[in-house]
Amino acid sequence: MKLTIREIAKMAGVSPATVSKIMNNYAGISNETKQKVMNIIETTGYQPTFSAKSLATKKSNLIGLIYAGKINVELNHPFFNEVINSFKKTVGSHGYDILIFSNEKFNKERGDDYLPRSRHYQVDGCLLIAGEEIESAVYELDQSDIPCVGVDIELKGQKSSFVLTDNHKVSSNVVEHLYLNSVRDIGYIGGMKDSIISKLRTEGFIKTMNQFGLSVKEDWMAFGDFHEGSGYEAMKKILAKKPYPRAVFAASDMMALGAMSAIREHGLRVPEDIALIGCDDIEACRYSDPKLTTVKQDKEKLGKLAAYMLMDIINGDHESKSVLVDPELIVRESCGVHNIKKLRA
Repeated sequence: MKLTIREIAKMAGVSPATVSKIMNNYAGISNETKQKVMNIIETTGYQPTFSAKSLATKKSNLIGLIYAGKINVELNHPFFNEVINSFKKTVGSHGYDILIFSNEKFNKERGDDYLPRSRHYQVDGCLLIAGEEIESAVYELDQSDIPCVGVDIELKGQKSSFVLTDNHKVSSNVVEHLYLNSVRDIGYIGGMKDSIISKLRTEGFIKTMNQFGLSVKEDWMAFGDFHEGSGYEAMKKILAKKPYPRAVFAASDMMALGAMSAIREHGLRVPEDIALIGCDDIEACRYSDPKLTTVKQDKEKLGKLAAYMLMDIINGDHESKSVLVDPELIVRESCGVHNIKKLRA
């Protein structure tokens, strides 16, 4: 039979609170009482329950993981999966476990009540992963006293910080690379227009095109939702009229892979007819045919930074931080710019 802290206290002739204080190295307890309690614990092999530890330390060592969007990015999303793995390894090495919050509505009354659930499970903090169409409940949690760190979502709370890739640089690196390789006719496939990340990448694309004196053509711009199917449909829209762009930047690798399928279906080749560049550097980029040129986001670094930033807040550092991580252009076969031919109407 598993002993309880009350039974240990009874055996030692002290209160349960005294046993708890001794187990957590509180001052103010005589050496004789400490030794007596510790001898009983050692003899009986007593192990405190999770709830007893939490009550004593005021910490649960639990971190809530929330996919903060009505359009769920899911656990198997190739970009966020790598970020979360890095985060998990880092916080795990410091004794934290992760509790995944569902954002499906089990009933109409409950809705997406992240703050009440965070309090119910007594999480020490939350990691918020951005999806599309961020729910208002996310910002309610952000404004609370629960420590939060966002990845790809800007948080404003006094106990919140966020980390994201420098998304203006994501787009500027692509346009600059194409410009330096004599490509002037550039199309763009963005994510949902209302999403923060898509807005930043679109702004970066337009700003850099203007800086180089390149035309931003409405017929060569389309928007999806960062997933493969939307990239396919967006590329079909761009190909609906001639002339075609000589290169297309898709703001996610998944959309770029979808665009690649649409280009082939249209009887065109990548990169000979249209060069293609994605963003994220997911593993599939190395195995596509042709291999996909992409802007690499340092997913391991994003996850590790998010972990340390959250643990800092949990441990009393209340200063809000916003950290931008530099991207890196990875040139592969899909952007063989020297092999691109000019397509005419």
